[in-house]
Order: sequence, then C-alpha cells, then structure tokens
Amino acid sequence: MTNNRPMRDVYDVAVIGAGPAGLAATSLAAQSGLSTLLLDENQGPGGQVWRGVTSTPVKETRLLGDDYWAGSKLVEEVRASGAEILQGATVWSLDRHLEIGISIGGGSQFIRAKRVVLATGALERPFPIPGWTLPGVMTAGAAQTALKSSGLIPDGKTIVAGQGPLFWLLTAQILRMGGRIDLVLDTTERRNYLRALPHAAAFLTSPYFRKGLAMMREVRSKVRVVGGVTKIEAAGQGRLENVSYEAGGRNVRVPADLLLLHQGVVPNVNLAMSAGVKHRWDDTQLCWLPVLDANGGTSVEGIAIAGDGAGIGGALAAVERGRIAARAVVEALRPQAGAKAPTMEILRAALAKAERGRTFLDILFRPSKQFRIPGGDTIVCRCEEVTAQDILDSVEIGATGPNQLKAYRRTGMGPCQGRLCGLTVTELMADARGKAPEEIGYYRLRAPVKPITLSELASLPKNESATKAVVRG
Repeated sequence: MTNNRPMRDVYDVAVIGAGPAGLAATSLAAQSGLSTLLLDENQGPGGQVWRGVTSTPVKETRLLGDDYWAGSKLVEEVRASGAEILQGATVWSLDRHLEIGISIGGGSQFIRAKRVVLATGALERPFPIPGWTLPGVMTAGAAQTALKSSGLIPDGKTIVAGQGPLFWLLTAQILRMGGRIDLVLDTTERRNYLRALPHAAAFLTSPYFRKGLAMMREVRSKVRVVGGVTKIEAAGQGRLENVSYEAGGRNVRVPADLLLLHQGVVPNVNLAMSAGVKHRWDDTQLCWLPVLDANGGTSVEGIAIAGDGAGIGGALAAVERGRIAARAVVEALRPQAGAKAPTMEILRAALAKAERGRTFLDILFRPSKQFRIPGGDTIVCRCEEVTAQDILDSVEIGATGPNQLKAYRRTGMGPCQGRLCGLTVTELMADARGKAPEEIGYYRLRAPVKPITLSELASLPKNESATKAVVRG
C-alpha cells in the first residue's frame, strides 16, 4: 500500500531504505503480520542497485543485465505484502527512543516504531583528485543513476577511471546501450592481486567470478583499457577539457568531455551514527562499520542494520541480511508468526553463499593511498571548498580530529554532511598525525542528517510528545 502520509503514529517495524535489504526486510516482516512501514527518499523503490526498476525507459533485459531485473520480483512481493510504503520521504532524524523524523510533501512529522531496520545502503567512496569538482567530472554512480532512471548515456569524449565491480558493470552497460567510452583507466594496484590470491578459491566458486570475468572481457573487447594507473588529474578552463594520467612510468594527457570516477562504495553511516550506534574502523574495507550481532542488531536496542550499510557485500548478500534482520524482529515481537518465515539457519546459509568471494574482492579492489589521501590544492570538502593543504595547516596549529576541524575550516558542515569528505578527512588527518583512523574518529553527527527547510520543521505537530522528541534530539 503506497501512501502520501503515515497512517499510524506507531508501527511494529519501520524499515528505512527501499533497496535490496530494505525490500527484503519489509516483505518478510509484513507477511508475518507486523505493522510495517517502508520509508524511502526516492520516487520509486529499488535503491541504487535496482534504481528505476519499475519505471526505467530501458526495457531490453540484456542492456542492464539479469541481476538488475531480479529486483522487480521483490518489489512486487513488497507491494502485495500489506506493508505501508512511503516514497519521497526524507528521514532526517532517528534517536535512541526509536522516534523517526520524516519530511514528505513539504511537511515534517515524527513517528515511532517498536523496531527499526536501517537499510540505507552505500555511498561511493570519495575520489579526490585535482580537478574532481570541475563540470564534466562525476561519479560512476551518478552516471548509472542517469542511465537507469532516464536512459541517458555519454556521447562526448568519455573516460572511465577507477576500480571495483561497479566500475566494470557501468562501463559494460554504457557500451551495450551504444554510449561512447574512449578510454578506461584501471587504478587497481598490481600488488593487490598477490594479496588477494590466498582468497581466490572461494572467489572462483562464488557467483561473482563468471559474471565479473565476462564483464571485463566484454569491456576490453570494445575499448582500450590502461592498467596500473597511479595518478589522475582533470583540468580545464571552467569545465573539463583534458585528463592526465600516469601508468608504467609514462605521463599521458588526453582530451575529454566527461570523466567518470569510481573506487568502490562504503556504508552510508550518517543516520546510524546520529542515533548513537557504535561503529569501528575496518582496515580491509577502509571505512567505518557498525558493530553488529549475528542478526544485524546494533548497540542501540531496537535498531538493526542490514544491507551494505552493515558492510559492503553486494545485492545478494543485502537481501539475505534484510531477511535475517526482519526474522529477528518477528521472533521478538510475534514469535508465533515465525513458522511462516524461513528459519534463521536457512537464511544464514543463504547469506554465507552470497558472501562467498567478497574477501577476495575487498582485497583486490582496496583503493591505493594516493587516490584516498590527496595533497596540495586538491579540494577535499566540496561543500566548503577546503583543500588538503588547508586541513594539514589546521592539524599543524592544533586540530586533532574531524570535529575540531569543523571549528577551523567548516569541513563536514555543508549540505552533504560529510558524505563526500568524511573518510578523506579522517585518513588525511590520521596520516598527518601518525595515528590510526580509529584514534582520529569521525564527524559527530546530529539531526537533521539531511537538509530540510525551516518550513518543514515549523510544520511539526505542536504537541507535548513532539516537543520532547525535538528536545531529546
């Protein structure tokens, strides 16, 4: 059931995010008889992986691949499950009392849930190179959004640079649709192949091996691929005009109209951190991960995290993580309904199968230091136009971590709330101070975690409960 406003003040379970994990969690919870609300800020379900699956103008199956269209079945399940679905709903607050602040249709309100499943997915890792803020430079994820939602493909001189599964998938999709790609710059470190070798056996028997190999062969048969790239710069007067790169000791400059950057994805932690969920630094995926139990439960009672927000695992793993989190909710709130759902043993076995081979990918596509930690005049915080040198200067005069840096340079205080600079700031400051990222920490996140207008805040119900919720936030 799709609505424009929540129909209740309190739900058994609220699921935040309508990607693979959120859809799977919603379907299982609602089919088990729990009052279930699915909140998502996009205009349609699917998240980034299955974006536009119910509305994309790209109808030929082979162009986007079977994995993309698999999402349509899960969307149908959710729509038939009896769950309440709110699209275009921005979740800007979540607290320890499981009160959720949402904005929809120009107004805001608070709702409560007995359990919350966060399925906020992943963000692209920052790729701060010289010139990455020029018009004509964008992330691969943004290009894929345009492709899935509107069927838009590049037609000018296009270069794709970076590494990772999405890097190869997007390139293959653009080429299948007749889009133009002139050059592929692969930044995967040579030594990563040796590091990943001990985990190759699991990868060779995983669902990723054949698909990944086929995509790479497909791309290499159609466009020139340069491997071992160790440096990239974008340049131009007012917009992108050329790209310089270094590979094999050679420096090359080529003209370009569009540069697509990608070096993997990381969990979207902002909402979870703002709710007080404990996180730790993961040195394999080089990002912050929530501390979870076997069911996705967090340090905040009643809040679970599923999908790539729990650690990057891909769409198949996200679906199973969503089901496990929902199954735990059913067992807590309505155990008699558990007989209708798959057992935890079945779900955990499915998750283990889906996660097979991920360690190999994590190590192989671990981004190199020179692309994570910039220097000089390279912009780090795009919102406030703060450079790497600005941050180093701030460290020199006493800034000890990201939160102190806010007072010096306003980093992380713009519209993105640190999503595009947070990891870079942590690693840059850790490197400058000779400390581990965990010692440096991350931004202290508070509501609202997404930009909302004063008029939306002013529209909050003026009752005692809502007032107390704002005070607690």
